[in-house]
Amino acid sequence: MSNLPRTCKPDLTYHTKSRCIELKALMRHDSMKDMVLDVIKMTQDKYNFKFMGYKVMDNHFHFLIQTVENGETISRIMQYIKARIAERYNRAAGRTGPFWNERYQDIIVEEQENPARYLLWLLWYMAFNAVKAGMCCDPRDYKYSSINCYLIEEFTSTVKIIRHRYFEELGATFAERVKKFLYYEEAYRKRYALLF
Repeated sequence: MSNLPRTCKPDLTYHTKSRCIELKALMRHDSMKDMVLDVIKMTQDKYNFKFMGYKVMDNHFHFLIQTVENGETISRIMQYIKARIAERYNRAAGRTGPFWNERYQDIIVEEQENPARYLLWLLWYMAFNAVKAGMCCDPRDYKYSSINCYLIEEFTSTVKIIRHRYFEELGATFAERVKKFLYYEEAYRKRYALLF
């Protein structure tokens, strides 16, 4: 079965996800996660796009990427990122063969029923991945995540993060935005608690 063509347009926000081959924990070491972020920085230097969020786990990642007018397509950006990660891992591990399990998956935020609510919920969903995996108790404590960029105004991230406009529209000041954004965390925690 052939792959469906992707929607590749400017000014769209893509939630992308990709998993390691056979769902193996190939990114379990901090050095590997650091390398993933280094590849993101390389990609930011090479292409014009907005990087709005990330979560790097042991066997998969989540990225939040917005394409821009006269910038590269989401397909080109993701192809570059995934190829560089695979090349670096294979070189370091002395191996050959595929690193990724399948094509990256993507969901376009603006095509969801309520794009703003979807985006704000998604940021917490990504953040809580490490909590669900038992890697930390508070998503703020997980090093390979962008959630603190949305909670601490002067937070310095390893990669350049541009806060999404749906977050910016939550209030006139950063403090107002965070206060409203924390309602989404509270709702996520309540929903998560009901599942377990």
